[in-house]
Amino acid sequence: MPTQRLTFEGHAGDTLAARLDLPDGPHLATALFAHCFTCSKDITAARRIAARLASMGIAVLRFDFTGLGHSEGEFANTTFTSNVQDLHAASAALTARDMTPSLLIGHSLGGAAVLKAAHEMHHIKAVVSIGAPFDPAHVTHNFAQALPGILKNGSGDVSLGGRPFTIGKAFVEDVSQSSLTRALSSLNAALLVLHAPRDQTVSIDNAAQIFMAAKHPKSFITLDTADHLITDSADAEYAADTIATWARRYIDLAEPERTPDVPEGILRVSEADANGFLQDVQSGPHHILADEPTSFGGTNKGLTPYGFLSAGLGACTSMTIRMYARRKKWPLTGISVDISHGKAHVDGQKIDSFNRKITLHGDLDEDQRNRLLQIADKCPVHKTLEAQATITTELAP
Repeated sequence: MPTQRLTFEGHAGDTLAARLDLPDGPHLATALFAHCFTCSKDITAARRIAARLASMGIAVLRFDFTGLGHSEGEFANTTFTSNVQDLHAASAALTARDMTPSLLIGHSLGGAAVLKAAHEMHHIKAVVSIGAPFDPAHVTHNFAQALPGILKNGSGDVSLGGRPFTIGKAFVEDVSQSSLTRALSSLNAALLVLHAPRDQTVSIDNAAQIFMAAKHPKSFITLDTADHLITDSADAEYAADTIATWARRYIDLAEPERTPDVPEGILRVSEADANGFLQDVQSGPHHILADEPTSFGGTNKGLTPYGFLSAGLGACTSMTIRMYARRKKWPLTGISVDISHGKAHVDGQKIDSFNRKITLHGDLDEDQRNRLLQIADKCPVHKTLEAQATITTELAP
């Protein structure tokens, strides 16, 4: 996954640091990711979710809000409203690169920020909140004991996650006056709410409030045992897979452009887990997973390579039979093809063996059934497997 470092101007003119995670293959859509309160673009959940989306053809821009991470500016001078303004600036930066985002993703307070910003971004088609509070002021619970001093003195030093931060009075007053109710009721985009029932930082009641305040289309999916920061890699991958699968229903996935390195029609397989065998298989707007069973050291999240080969034979067989029956106008109402793969000994050699069992549904006579059985052998994949294929291999520069 190629990653580009870039900067853009934030709400107050400060230079904000960002990473643009790009797909290895065709670029089908763009997402904008907002991190959690006092976190950064490089938090584990953000990196993992961006990587999984990029592997599925969706570029992801993740950036540090003003005064956080590698971005310039004073965090003490920021507010919830300024976070929303930084999101608008990030969106504009993407548009300037001809990569206008259609998907917004926000984690925790970043989730509240994308919900607030989305209804003003008419190009956004889908919004995802992860562990987000319904009331932005919820974040002040993290430093409740310091609130009186902050309001009295104009600012105060607090420790969050073991790190020191200066919280300004303007931030406290701004989140206290901010509400998501109007933004949610006028959200002109599909909404996916992701939340964990065991979230100890932002209770799942917040997710229920967000869901109820929004109009359809909307979806609510649990992250089961995940913690608030989604520190477990399996939880992050599940969240990313869920987002990508859900978002494809609502965002426009561009057809891949013809380029010298990735011409249209190329199927690209990329390693998804260097510790196992999980693979991302991308062909245009289509994404599937390949894997090995757990008994072979995999995670069983997708078909095996021979499973894909069997699927190709089965699909091609069914399509070929359908084309012929349709042309003949025969009463074929359904087809199923069962494929099993194994090894067989022929003439002293061990070769691959595919067994194909075809079930035909419909009021067909015996002659028609026998003819369709013959037509199955005309399937192009069948012919390829029986013939000798040539494979050329080279290393990319």
